[in-house]
This record gives sequence, structure tokens and C-alpha cells, in this order.
Amino acid sequence: MTFALGRRALLAAAAAFTLTGPALAQDQVLDSVHFLIPGGAGGGWDGTARGTGEALTKSGLAGNASYENMSGGGGGKAIGYMIENAESLHDTLMVNSTPIVIRSLTGVFPHSFRDLTLVSGTIGDYAALVVSADSEIDTMEDLLAAFDADANATAIGGGSVPGGMDHLVAAMVMEAAGKDALNVKYIPYDAGGKAMAALLSGEIKALSTGFSEAVALAEAGEVKIIGVTSDDRVPAYEDAPTMKEQGIDTTFVNWRGFFGAPGLPEDKLAAYQDAIAKMYETEAWEEVRARNGWVNIHNSGDDFRAFLEDQEKAIGDLMKKLGFL
Repeated sequence: MTFALGRRALLAAAAAFTLTGPALAQDQVLDSVHFLIPGGAGGGWDGTARGTGEALTKSGLAGNASYENMSGGGGGKAIGYMIENAESLHDTLMVNSTPIVIRSLTGVFPHSFRDLTLVSGTIGDYAALVVSADSEIDTMEDLLAAFDADANATAIGGGSVPGGMDHLVAAMVMEAAGKDALNVKYIPYDAGGKAMAALLSGEIKALSTGFSEAVALAEAGEVKIIGVTSDDRVPAYEDAPTMKEQGIDTTFVNWRGFFGAPGLPEDKLAAYQDAIAKMYETEAWEEVRARNGWVNIHNSGDDFRAFLEDQEKAIGDLMKKLGFL
């Protein structure tokens, strides 16, 4: 099973691998930027916002960057805050990703990407399943055997709500492996840090998470990566096997990008989009991207909207098939 991101995103992702060498520095575009992060520290949103801020400031595209974590409601609290305080948030970018599509479809919160100013899609991150470093499970075959023996005792955790992206990825993988996705016992946690604690304590057998987060945990010696949703092994961590090479025909890439408050002035929107576009040409960004194993997927404005509408349909169709809608 291949999860369709849409033709535009796939073309952008392919083009990303042909980028020429990054420039050393850029002229400043933004005096400052404040990143609103809808989840806790240690998650994919947190890493994306802080990595983007690092690249913008180190390259000279932004004078300074600040960060604010606002957990709650599966990301809905931060979205509501952006909408309710729109007039005073012209210097704020909120990071988000595929869950903004999933959670609006499932009614976790009443808003959707259409209620915000679409700034830019920025990167893609593969998904991964990991187990604790001392787990008896070493491969997807081992995890599937444990699931067959006792599905209820083979809980998979994630940093998103039930029916959210981490849950969806786990279900997609199990479905592609010939299992009943509805039998997956999924336990949600608010952000990756708490989910990781549950894995280490044995509360869950495996963790569904972003590949970049999985790499950081693996390099720290805390987990083993047993499967990645990429077509081929990712150069950032080539020890991690793909789902495909283990006979599980599924791939998935989670986009991450940035949104402004509704009614964001055109000049501010243009400045944000200009800064992000130029960021790709810098060595600072390439260092962040390579370190995290991200794929460059850049689409601004109308292209970003068309991409999200395409993904909304693809996700909706998949969730109906799996019984989540």
C-alpha cells in the first residue's frame, strides 16, 4: 500500500535531490520570527520549528527566532489561539503537518487548514516503528509474530491521538502486512517524549514515530529502528531497514510546514515565503536537513493549498477503508 502525497509533492521531493550546493549566507529578510509549536518538547513539530529557526538565523535570513510550545487538543489549542489572536500574531509562524488534515477530518478540533494563512510546506519525514534497545523484538517479523500471538499485549504507542497520524501509520503497516488494522492496540501520548518513556517502561511494545525522531533515539542508544516507510534506506541512518525490504509493501512521507494567522498581511506573508525559499540554498539548512534525514518538499501559497486538498482526499479515502471514519 502506497500512501499518495499528490503529484505536486512527489515532483517537489524528486527535485529536492537535484539541488546544487547551498550558498554560504543570505541577506536578512526577517527581523525576527516567533514559532508556535502545537505539541510538547521532543516531538516532530518541535524539531521542525527549531531546526528551521536555526537555519534562518545561522544563514542570516532572520535576525532572531523564538519558540513557544503550546500542547493541547491534538494541536487544536494552538490553532484556536492563532485564530482568536490573529491581529497580534503577525510575527508568528505555527508549524504543523499531516495531522492538521487528519484531525479536522475526524473532528478532533473544529478548524482546518482553510482557517489559517497557508505559508509554505517545507519538509517531509518518513515514519518508523521502533522498539526499546533491550527489546526481544529485532525485526518487523518479530513484531508481527508477537501481534499474532497476543494482539492486546502488543500495544503500539505514538505521539498523536487515536485516529491520528502515528496511529494511522501503524494501522497502514499492519494492514499491508496482512493483519487486521482494527485489532491494533494503539496508546496515544502527548508528544514524542512521553511516548518514549512508555516504550522504555514496557507499557508499549513498539512506538510509531517520525524517522528523524527515531534516528535521534537510535543514535542515543535508546531504541532499535525495526522498519521505515521509505522506498529505500535513508542515507541519514542506513542501518534502519525499510518496510518494503521486509515484505511489507507500504510507504509514507509526512509533510511539515508553516501557517500564519488568518488575515496575515500580504507583505508579511511574502516575506515569510521569501525567507523559507531562500533557506533551501544555505549551508545552514542543509546541515539541519541532513542531520534529521528530512526530504525537501517545498510548496508555497496556491501550490501548498492544492497539495493539502489532494492529501485531504487521499487520507479521507484511506481512513474510511480502515474504519477510522
